[in-house]
Amino acid sequence: MADWRSMGAAELGREIGAGRIDPRDLAEAFLDAISAHPDGARIYARTMPERARAEAEQARARAKEGARLGPLDGVPLSWKDLFDTAGTATEAGSKLLAGRVPAVDAAVVRCAAERGLVSIGKTHLSELAFSGLGLNPVTATPPNIHDPDALPGGSSSGAAASVAYGLAPLAIGSDTAGSVRIPAAWNDLVGLKTTHGLFPSAGIVPLCPRFDTAGPLARNVEDAARGFEALGGPSPDLAGATLAGVSLLVLEGTVLTDLDPEVASAFDAAVDRLAAAGAGITRSTLPEVEAVFELAALFAPEAYGTWAATIEADPDVMFPPILERFRGGATMPAMEYVAGWQRLGGLRAAYLGATGEYDAVLLPTCPILPPKTAQLLENEADYTRANLLALRNTRVGSLLGLTGLTLPTGAPSVGLLLQGAPNTEGDLLRLGAAASAALA
Repeated sequence: MADWRSMGAAELGREIGAGRIDPRDLAEAFLDAISAHPDGARIYARTMPERARAEAEQARARAKEGARLGPLDGVPLSWKDLFDTAGTATEAGSKLLAGRVPAVDAAVVRCAAERGLVSIGKTHLSELAFSGLGLNPVTATPPNIHDPDALPGGSSSGAAASVAYGLAPLAIGSDTAGSVRIPAAWNDLVGLKTTHGLFPSAGIVPLCPRFDTAGPLARNVEDAARGFEALGGPSPDLAGATLAGVSLLVLEGTVLTDLDPEVASAFDAAVDRLAAAGAGITRSTLPEVEAVFELAALFAPEAYGTWAATIEADPDVMFPPILERFRGGATMPAMEYVAGWQRLGGLRAAYLGATGEYDAVLLPTCPILPPKTAQLLENEADYTRANLLALRNTRVGSLLGLTGLTLPTGAPSVGLLLQGAPNTEGDLLRLGAAASAALA
């Protein structure tokens, strides 16, 4: 059973289909592992044993009847604690929502259940999902797989830790400005940022509704593809993926500045491996990207507009740096916000025109390695600087409305980010499968 925790979600699904794994035993193995793990309570806000056992029993019956609902029928997964789960608290990492118990599942949770996946628990996150670092002294800060004293990345911090520590074969997180991609990179996982609006947002606690997306964190590209399918996406075809004839643009400019030396070295080595595997590499700075950094201020007004009434009713229960970041959105004039979105629309169109000839655009997922938790707890200015820098590169794809796939480079906590046009997840995952083979 210990081997099950090191297996990928798709592999477990195949074993269930072949009759070699009973979904009930599989669910119990993960529930037991969470309970016994010394950091289980730092990773999971709560487990859902009754639901997991019921769903696993149903999956077992379908497997025996040859009526499985999909490739992951009977496979456990974790949910970031901002996806509503009927009858189980969903608190989004904040005391502002303590005791909030939804009556119905989020639409994407229901979709995964209809495909037979087994929901085993809810994972910790940055407070109200408004940080790329994963630091949350209000509820819990999950550990980083390489260093328990370092931050895991956020806001889908527990989602990443649940997979990295073998406490779930697949996790679902959300990504507004990097919240799937950063924790995936810092824990050597694959993370997919999906196209905004692709999946229904009903039942997902919002941060910035015009940017929020849902996506999987997984051990490999195949698992990410199956997770994408479980959320309601079309089934990606990964068979025979190759880099031969692929055209890639390495994005230069701001995204390659202020890199930690280990990040710069690993990124260069990764690009070299892709080229050696047959990919054509072009390098360029894009003015549309340089201009879009000026619009990063659009996140905070939307976040504060979404949460101001709830926050100001009880602000003292919040982690001060998160409270300050929300309140920073109160100062942008409405006309500036509207003008910013109008300008963003033009930049999005220009970017797609400039990159249309390439299969993907490459950049480091995160410019920095995971900071130490204690340092940022002690110094709020350090926290703010680290948070903004951690999110810098992933914000590009969020602002430009792109889809993004982060892959492990082989260097600890360094990810390679592949960006594609909206609604090209299948193509990007196929490219990611070929790229992963080259990086390995």
